[in-house]
Amino acid sequence: MGKPIFDLVDELPTGGMTISMLKALDFVAPGQWQNITGFVNTIKHVTGESDESVIQQIGERAIYLYNDKSQGYQTAMWLYQTVDGTDKALGAAALANKVGESVSFLGFLDKLTPKPDKAQTIDLCLKLVAEVVCFCQINGIPGDSIGDFVAALGEYGKESMIRMAGLVCVDGLIPLGPDFTQKISSGISNMTPNELEQNSTFNNIKDAIPGNDSGGKLDFIGHSFDSVKGWMNDLVVSRNLSPQAVLGNLSNFMQIADDQLDYLAAFLDVSTNYYEHTGTQTLARRLIERAIAEI
Repeated sequence: MGKPIFDLVDELPTGGMTISMLKALDFVAPGQWQNITGFVNTIKHVTGESDESVIQQIGERAIYLYNDKSQGYQTAMWLYQTVDGTDKALGAAALANKVGESVSFLGFLDKLTPKPDKAQTIDLCLKLVAEVVCFCQINGIPGDSIGDFVAALGEYGKESMIRMAGLVCVDGLIPLGPDFTQKISSGISNMTPNELEQNSTFNNIKDAIPGNDSGGKLDFIGHSFDSVKGWMNDLVVSRNLSPQAVLGNLSNFMQIADDQLDYLAAFLDVSTNYYEHTGTQTLARRLIERAIAEI
């Protein structure tokens, strides 16, 4: 079932597009996220522990929990990876020579295809549903516990908070505009199960989404979004978020024009994996917190 958890955490990047983008989103959740990487380093950071033998014990327990198939950790990790898995090859090729300098993506605009609103709507909703299901898996509660998730969302911090900030800003505001929550609500309510089935990400993760068939899964997706859109709207209002505000912060590390938002969304889609990156960090933190409680 993929790599060991300690490898996944050890291999998290310390720089690059995803990290630059997340740092640029700090204005949405000031000081919440630090890019903690490395498995032992994460244990030290989460626990404040410096005793090597205790760190070793915590690490072994965390690895044991992750490897236990009866727990939901591996499923959650797979979801975070898969829901972020658009065509990264293009992004990697485009960015090969760009590390450490200001990125101008104008050179390969011709390789980018902005997503239609419907596809973008499905994308955002699938990321949200992945978050709901991962939250339930990590906390050992039934996968359809939207109420528990919404209650916890109010307490979100650190890497979980910056991930939701990314969802609102990068998957919502930039491609769909300031009224993205209304667009998504109407998009989902007018969607057919057949349209949903044509989405490759949906087909990759559908077995993890509650619902007996595509119609039931579409209902769950709609219910999840309806339950969270109030929180999203509150975040937009409280932080004074707009496509321009997000653009202003992203332009600290890349050159973008106002009329290229749909291309920017397509570019960030292929060149970043913020869901997988912060999801790995969330998972590591939860495993370590549980490991301490159990040893």
